[in-house]
Amino acid sequence: MEPVHPIETLRGNDDGVEVTSWVSVCPSGLWKVQKKRTRDDSQQTVSNTRDVTACSATSCPRLGSLCRVRVQLTNNMDEAKSSGSEKSGEKPSVEPNHSVTDVREPVDTPLLRCQESVLQLPLGEWTTVRLGEGQCDITEACLEQMRAGEEWEILLSPVGHGPSVSVPQTSDENLPLCATVELQSFTPGKESWEMSPGEKWEWAKSHKQRGGVRFRSGDVWGAVHSYSQALKLLITLFGHVREVEKKGHEPEAEEHRDTNTTAETQQIPSATEFKTIKAELHSNMSLCQLKLNQPERAKASAAKATHLEPGAVKAWYRLGQACQKLNELEEAKQAFRKLLELQPEFPAALKALKDIASREKETNAQLGLRLSKMFSSR
Repeated sequence: MEPVHPIETLRGNDDGVEVTSWVSVCPSGLWKVQKKRTRDDSQQTVSNTRDVTACSATSCPRLGSLCRVRVQLTNNMDEAKSSGSEKSGEKPSVEPNHSVTDVREPVDTPLLRCQESVLQLPLGEWTTVRLGEGQCDITEACLEQMRAGEEWEILLSPVGHGPSVSVPQTSDENLPLCATVELQSFTPGKESWEMSPGEKWEWAKSHKQRGGVRFRSGDVWGAVHSYSQALKLLITLFGHVREVEKKGHEPEAEEHRDTNTTAETQQIPSATEFKTIKAELHSNMSLCQLKLNQPERAKASAAKATHLEPGAVKAWYRLGQACQKLNELEEAKQAFRKLLELQPEFPAALKALKDIASREKETNAQLGLRLSKMFSSR
């Protein structure tokens, strides 16, 4: 499950301006985002820090880039004045407009994700965010395609209905939300293929930790985003882990390693650690998917976790829960029984098996009643 990954479709509008569309997330659920460029000052030089070479003005921020960004709500596409504070419950502060050439050393701004906020950033203020951390998913998805000096107009609409997708403090008549995103400057970053294996591993662990924090705070969609990002990085890291494991079994392998190679190898997880972390991520994804009422995806994630780590008790329990929700009772019983082999007297598994037995008894009774009526009517 990767609902947070932008799936882009391009179309033109009446002004001949290219419009990009994708689905992104906020703590309250999935949102469709449409954006178009309204200002392009990217021919100017982007800022740099004291010890980093300036980026090309034609490039876009990459993973780890510090981006100086400002987000402002506007009323809608046809009105000039903003009523953003009524729409989101957030009051934009008024600041003088900063020039793109206003060079300052960027400092990462610590921000807390909020269930009642769609855009996750202080409105009307210049804020510095680190791309890739998923603090503000919608805004970050915009920044990945922007150049310094550009301003984009975005239109936001919730996707789907039900308890997992709500629009806090926003009435239906105020939708879609319209906002502008301005990228003043950014520092260089890296794509995943440019990172060293050690850097990928650190990012993956960071995403996993962040996912746990978000889940405990009730930000289930944010947790899914973090776990998805971690799994993507682990996929690119697998080849390095396998290579290190292979070299570790070769005779006299240590004698042929230089100092740099050894230092890099020490930053890469062992094959066992890699498999354990990947299994935990799939198990955590399964829990999130159960919370979001996505039992088929939860079953698939839990199955991956148990395949990687057959002794993972939580993964077996989540596999059983998912099968229960799908009414696949025989598979659910197998999962719970496997769990009890690993951890006898596990209370939740014992209760689940009793519930399944009761459910099967009721189903059989109903079937017997229908059959008896069928034959008695002849």
